Amino acid sequence: MAQCTAPVQGHRTASGRANCPACGGRSYGYYSNYNTYTPNYSYPSSGGGRSSTGGSSRTSRPRWSPSSSTATYSPSEVRALTPVREAIEAQGALPDRYDLFLCHAWDDRRGTAKELHDALEEIGVTVWFSEKNVVLGTPLMREIDRGLAKSRAGLVLVTPAFVKRLKAAGVADKELSALLARDLLVPVVHEITYEELRDESPLLASRSGLDTAEDTMEQIALKISELVSTDAFDTNA
Repeated sequence: MAQCTAPVQGHRTASGRANCPACGGRSYGYYSNYNTYTPNYSYPSSGGGRSSTGGSSRTSRPRWSPSSSTATYSPSEVRALTPVREAIEAQGALPDRYDLFLCHAWDDRRGTAKELHDALEEIGVTVWFSEKNVVLGTPLMREIDRGLAKSRAGLVLVTPAFVKRLKAAGVADKELSALLARDLLVPVVHEITYEELRDESPLLASRSGLDTAEDTMEQIALKISELVSTDAFDTNA
């Protein structure tokens, strides 16, 4: 019995099929369409959950965020903020303390840091901010020490100027060391990426938080407000 040559020589052309001792001029579906067949495979997108327009295609609401809130969270933000929220809940209500200690670069004190501070205070978050709370003539480091002790959590505004200050091992570096030790820290990156931050502070870069490339300062302030709010303790805790 004649053997088909398709497994070895293929039937890619009409002459190939005609010369096959088994198939002659016959046409078989797969082989006759071999030259034009295009597989229709579907592959998962590699966008990490983001749509082609750049926005997040997935949102997740953390349990401490009110159902009426306009804030939208990515799943990664919820994962990053949950340990901080749990630590704040464990403290209970502390009316004699600031909600947050704002750690920032000296260079940002009248720019981005003030913008973040003002956005937070406008919606009711109490913030220890050196530009406001350190009185002229008082020992800076002692006042910072008191501010850290009086704050329930820490907020670190990470900018290119902040990274430069870390390299110089200045005041910002000391504040960051104290906040990292407490494990109550939310980074807010501005005009810098976590990848760039990792080169200087892997510990801080590992604490993923919020990013002004994804949200406006007002939106970030709203998320932080919900994170530190004690109003939700009775209903959501």
